[in-house]
Amino acid sequence: MKRDSLLVAVLCLISTDSLTAAESSRPIPPRFGVVNMDLTADPRVDFPRYAFGKWLQDHPIPEDKSRWGGFDELAQYNWAALKDILERTAATNHAPGSVGQKVGDFYASALDEATINAAGLKPLEPQLSQIANIATKEDLARVLAQLHQQGTSSFFGVGVGADQKKSDINALYASQGGLSLPSKDYYFSDQFEKQRTEFLAHIAKMMVLAGSTPEAATAEAQTVFDVEKSLAANSKTPLELRDRLANYNKMATSELASKVPAFPLGLYLSERGLTGPAAEEIIVGQPKFFEGLQEQLGARPLSDWKTYLRYKTLNDAAPALAAPFEQENFRFYGTVLRGTPAQEPRWQRAARMVDGGIGEALGELYVAEYFPPSAKARMDEMIVNITAVMKERLQKLDWMTESTRQKALAKFERFVARIGHPDKWRDYGPVEIRRQDLFGNLRSAALFDTKRNLAKLGKPVDKSEWGMTPPTVNAYFQPTANQIVFPAGILQPPFFDFTLDDAVNYGAIGGVIGHEITHGFDDQGRRYDADGNLTDWWTPEDAEKFTARATALIEQYNNYNALPGLNVNGALSLGENIADLGGTSIAFEALQRSLKGKERKLIDGFTPEQRFFLSWAQQWRTAFRPDALRRQVVVGPHSPGMFRAIGPISNMPEFFEAFGIKEGDPMWRKPEARVKIW
Repeated sequence: MKRDSLLVAVLCLISTDSLTAAESSRPIPPRFGVVNMDLTADPRVDFPRYAFGKWLQDHPIPEDKSRWGGFDELAQYNWAALKDILERTAATNHAPGSVGQKVGDFYASALDEATINAAGLKPLEPQLSQIANIATKEDLARVLAQLHQQGTSSFFGVGVGADQKKSDINALYASQGGLSLPSKDYYFSDQFEKQRTEFLAHIAKMMVLAGSTPEAATAEAQTVFDVEKSLAANSKTPLELRDRLANYNKMATSELASKVPAFPLGLYLSERGLTGPAAEEIIVGQPKFFEGLQEQLGARPLSDWKTYLRYKTLNDAAPALAAPFEQENFRFYGTVLRGTPAQEPRWQRAARMVDGGIGEALGELYVAEYFPPSAKARMDEMIVNITAVMKERLQKLDWMTESTRQKALAKFERFVARIGHPDKWRDYGPVEIRRQDLFGNLRSAALFDTKRNLAKLGKPVDKSEWGMTPPTVNAYFQPTANQIVFPAGILQPPFFDFTLDDAVNYGAIGGVIGHEITHGFDDQGRRYDADGNLTDWWTPEDAEKFTARATALIEQYNNYNALPGLNVNGALSLGENIADLGGTSIAFEALQRSLKGKERKLIDGFTPEQRFFLSWAQQWRTAFRPDALRRQVVVGPHSPGMFRAIGPISNMPEFFEAFGIKEGDPMWRKPEARVKIW
């Protein structure tokens, strides 16, 4: 299916928040409705236009957004709720060290532009001085360790997480990193030549703001770019990073150190507190990257690495610095890379900082006001219905042999669903928050989070811990814990709407539930067993049959044209496309079961089946700015929303039946081309 640029119209994720008494002060929630449809269109010719064409026509992208869709409307609705909470909290006196004090003072510090601007570059001077004083590779290792502890990204990444092959224990990981552009392609592909030119100008501008002369800044910019390009040369692409097995390389930490003898890895790890028996092994994501780093460390003078570190430190700190730094940072990363003309209002940037820094503290306040127990009860009911369908499908799949089937069912029986918020709130006691010190607050929060992560090394995995904050407008599947997680933020219209019929809810949140469940059996999720361990538990015959079906789905999405000369990358987006395909199909069957014995009636002139497919499509309505769309296709694991709206359902015969789509119609997809996996 090739569509014209209606369809720089697209989307990829999910989002939201929940209804309560405070709703009177919030905008109208973006609900499902006929008002979004273009009823002059023919669903047999252009279903997306029919399902949400009127919405696209009436909702231009706001100046401060790179895209605008159902997800983004919900996100904005949710930020409005958080703004109300934050303003009330900041205006109230709280006991020192309490959740209210930390949240309120953090927000107030982020709004205090006068203090931030008066400080200029001073908050960053200690770090810049450390970098300037690096005289040896040992100095470099010590300074890099301190910067990493404070949340600055550069060189590579080191952290702690569940060992993917022994998922009950936390292990040490090392991975590629250090790039300022979105992916390897941005350093080499002809399609990003303009962005590279702008990147050089941006680095030079940041260096001038930090005190370099224009001439020196131009040379420094070239140095930074050359260093990053050399790192990118040995980095994996987003597609290559998807392969879980290829990115799991456990070795002795001494072996990794031998790959980079020009860098004192042992000293670096010691400075970060990563010592003892648990630190004697490390899981290396991309060994070739570290081999390339060794080559570059030997070829480049220490001064190049100092220049690079200076820019990376400036870049990471810019959003919390004086206006000239923040504005230049937005100009490049917001306008050049995403096409966004204007920044979000200060209150929203401030709210994002609080959520990013002490998100569970903010989430505790949010849940108290905006997550009713009834929402969890309704979700639990839908999850039971949808998981029942998935279980039956696993029991009856005609392409899976019995030995693999039993292991798949064992994995499915161990699935856990987490709804709303963690059972136990994170204690941010060590995080010191001052009302007039935004930079210090961000550093304190980052240091706390880093120490908390590294302290897990060698300890049992806490599978009750959440990877998203409660107000987050998203959901996820955690393969090593074998669980699906739905933050409170997503449990509201249009994904989850108490006021509407089952067809709409199964088409929206039901499809999302099915999507997350199916992630456990997508091309990467299927590699994890019932205990959440990365292992090969499939017979070769079953793996071959699965791969054949997955390949057909890759081909389907490869034919979707996002921009002139740029099609969707079906291999990069495969996991999400498999999850969408399974999610919609499972949710549709669950809807049919829920309708048994009930009166079937038209609502707004549409059958339950039609409302299901319209609901699925409407939640993915989106318009993209071209630069943001290009970035999404090249870097993102999700297909743009336009294609998520139609891609999975065009494999379902029930969709064609619901709208009378027949052979010869533009929306028709031949039965032999339709893909069914789960």
